[in-house]
Amino acid sequence: MNLYPLKFNPILKERLWGGTKLKELFGKPSTSEITGESWELSTVSGDVSVVSNGDFAGTSLQELIDTYPTELLGKSVVERFGTDFPILIKFIDAKQDLSIQLHPNDALAKERHNSFGKTEMWYIMDADPGAELIVGFNKDVSKQEYENSLENDTLLDLLNYEKVREGDTFFINTGKIHAIGAGVLLAEIQQTSDVTYRVFDFNRKDKEGNLRELHTELAFDAIDYEKKDDFKVSYPKERNAVNAMVDCPYFKTNFLDLDKDIVFDIKHRDTFTIFMCVAGTATIGNAFGKVTIQKGETTLLPANSDQIEIRTKGTKLLEVTI
Repeated sequence: MNLYPLKFNPILKERLWGGTKLKELFGKPSTSEITGESWELSTVSGDVSVVSNGDFAGTSLQELIDTYPTELLGKSVVERFGTDFPILIKFIDAKQDLSIQLHPNDALAKERHNSFGKTEMWYIMDADPGAELIVGFNKDVSKQEYENSLENDTLLDLLNYEKVREGDTFFINTGKIHAIGAGVLLAEIQQTSDVTYRVFDFNRKDKEGNLRELHTELAFDAIDYEKKDDFKVSYPKERNAVNAMVDCPYFKTNFLDLDKDIVFDIKHRDTFTIFMCVAGTATIGNAFGKVTIQKGETTLLPANSDQIEIRTKGTKLLEVTI
């Protein structure tokens, strides 16, 4: 099947903490002042991406997977996940601090929610001066100490804060308490899951005047209470090369900083390939077509692509595979 590089209509999400950067910087078709997320590639129920380019325009990603599973996903991916698309791709604009939260592992998520767990990574695309993330605890914490901090409203004293700037990358494994801070714009790559345990929300109220739901009890058994410095990703930034960033059981991500055209063979890959453009512009093609993406856009290349050609005068890309 002649599956060309696919683009999809963004699925925009209003969030209490969202802003306007997705529209202002990326041109997303938002009319809201609180757009927090642009879901670029999704098969989450109720939020399935729809193709925006070429002969398959108007077709959902799930329809394509059901019709061309091996050609689109790759044999090894189908053997592992069936026709479930295993990755969820987003851009996130935090005008305000996100809630402090964590995600359950695969076993807990399956048992409680019939879902995958949620391992994720963040690439910082833009950050206001002084912007930061919360990632993990600042010391080993006992379950009792954590519970006491919730009761005494002192949880923030136990958390680790990380100042961030463009290009910083973080790997957030399941169980790690975390939050995106105000003024951060990032690309997120994660398992296909929308399961989040919110444990503190700064006592904010939604537009109806209600406090948002917390998941205190569910979180107790899902949290990793140890202090671990395993979240900041150190990666090479060699120009016009494929630089490895993250290699975990759920996804592999590389960083490409290109100022000239590049062609590479992927016959051996047996997986789909995603490109997220985090700077500049690039035209990306296989034997069956090509597509141009700019900063804040994403494309999906099918597994039956033998070769990828990228034409650019300057771009930075995140390349994601399984």
